[in-house]
Amino acid sequence: MPLEQLEFEIKTATTDDKEQILRFLRTFYFQDAPLSCYLKVLTDENPINENLEAYTSALIDDLPPLMAVYNDKLIGVCINTILERDKLSKPPPSWIDDKLMKMVNLLGFVSKGADAFGKHAGCVRALSAAMLSVDQTYRGNGVAKKLLEKSWELGKQHGCGFMVVDCSSHFTARALKSLGFELIYSMDYADYEVNGEVVFKPPPPHKAFTVYTKIIQ
Repeated sequence: MPLEQLEFEIKTATTDDKEQILRFLRTFYFQDAPLSCYLKVLTDENPINENLEAYTSALIDDLPPLMAVYNDKLIGVCINTILERDKLSKPPPSWIDDKLMKMVNLLGFVSKGADAFGKHAGCVRALSAAMLSVDQTYRGNGVAKKLLEKSWELGKQHGCGFMVVDCSSHFTARALKSLGFELIYSMDYADYEVNGEVVFKPPPPHKAFTVYTKIIQ
C-alpha cells in the first residue's frame, strides 16, 4: 500500500529531536546525498563526521526542521533556513575540514551564479531548504513533496517572499518540478573546476547542480 495513502504526518522538530535527526541524516543523507557521497564524508573507519554534524546542528538551531513521521518512526527530514537580501553569509568556521569546505565553496559559487534575490526584486526574505532527506524504504511515496510543501507554508509564516532550493540531486529536482518550482540556474558538475580539476563527479543520474525557486503568496 503506497505510503501516501497512509497517515504520515509532518511535525516541527523540538530541541529533544536533534540527536534523532542527526542519526537519521548519518544514515540517509550524509552517505546518500550526491556531494557528500562522492566525497565519502563518512567511512567505515569514521562513521561520524563531527565537523559536518556541527555545521548541521547550527542550521537546526537557527530554525526547527520539519519531520515526516509514520507510526512514530522518523521517515523524512527537511532542514530550512531564512535568507535575507543584502545580508552577508556567515564565513565558514575555522575548524571546517577540507571535504566540507569543498561543499561550502560550491554552494557559494552557485548562490552567486543563481542570484535568487536578483530574480525576485521585490523580496527581502526567502526560505531555503538546505537539507532534504527521506528514508530509503519510503522514497517514491510523496514524503519529499509533502516536506517541501510544508516548508513553503513555513516560509509564508515567516514573511518570506519566495522559497529557494539548491539542488544537488536529480530526484529532488524532479520533485520540485512537480510542485511548480521554477528552474533559475543549472550547472553541470563537469563544468565546475578548481585549479583546472573537476571537483565533484557524482554517479548518474546526478548530472547537474540546479537551483529552483517558487514565489510565496
